[in-house]
Amino acid sequence: MSAFSNELATPNFLVTSELTPPKGVDLTDLLQKAQSLKDIVTAFNVTESHAARMSMDPVAAAHVLLDHGIEPIVQMTSRDKNRIAIQASILGAAALGISNILFMGGDPPKNGDHPDAKPVFDLFSSQLLEAAQALRSGTDLTGHHLRGTPVLTVGAVFNPGASDVSDEIENLRRKEDGGAEFFQTQAVFDPTAFEQFIEKARPTRPVLAGVIPIKSVKMAKYMNEKVPGIEIPVSQIEEIQSAGEDENQIAAVSIGIAARTVRALRSVARGVHIMAIGWEDRIPAILEQSHH
Repeated sequence: MSAFSNELATPNFLVTSELTPPKGVDLTDLLQKAQSLKDIVTAFNVTESHAARMSMDPVAAAHVLLDHGIEPIVQMTSRDKNRIAIQASILGAAALGISNILFMGGDPPKNGDHPDAKPVFDLFSSQLLEAAQALRSGTDLTGHHLRGTPVLTVGAVFNPGASDVSDEIENLRRKEDGGAEFFQTQAVFDPTAFEQFIEKARPTRPVLAGVIPIKSVKMAKYMNEKVPGIEIPVSQIEEIQSAGEDENQIAAVSIGIAARTVRALRSVARGVHIMAIGWEDRIPAILEQSHH
């Protein structure tokens, strides 16, 4: 069992965060960020070519994190790999001692830095979970027996702000049936709306609610326009606006908003997944203020 899996079994409020491997082989920055946060962050998602921008394979980066005593959660998408390659990656990760895997669809290549790349999407997220379940039980997806079975803790994602709530709840159920042991969500900016979704969906697995600090008014407006399921309240945008042009003041207001969100989520979710997007050094302040 992984350290993260053990924490899931406790009543503790969990904190995960996100690290993006480099476009290259220098992991110095990634390791520094992880080392600075490992005492307050339970585990770190290691993204797979985040936003369809090519970067180092997350299994390799996660292996280096493990070597430094840091708990990784490898993100695996169906965007770039068919069912053969996905199963191979799962087995490879497990052989290296990496047992936490989060499955998701992934962003379309046309949105990234290799827009001519062919998308794969051979399996849906729930089918990725079923592939992991098969491997855990000792066979591949076509029933062939394995030589040694992987030990895995697998998770999935859902969007509490989805426009079609019934459809999103149906997807959540499929992922639970597929074997998801935990969930991380799209960013939450309205904890009340999140609570209402949870009351309707009644997930049976631990949920870590997504939190993104709003770094600027421009970022907030972009996310509202371009990111499905995101609705940053006008009141929060106005708060950021009231900070003026001073970067430190904007950061202070943003940290305050994120801390309020985490505080409200403490009674609703099993934890939070903080996607700091370059503001990893602000995570301690967000968590500290969330206690007050």
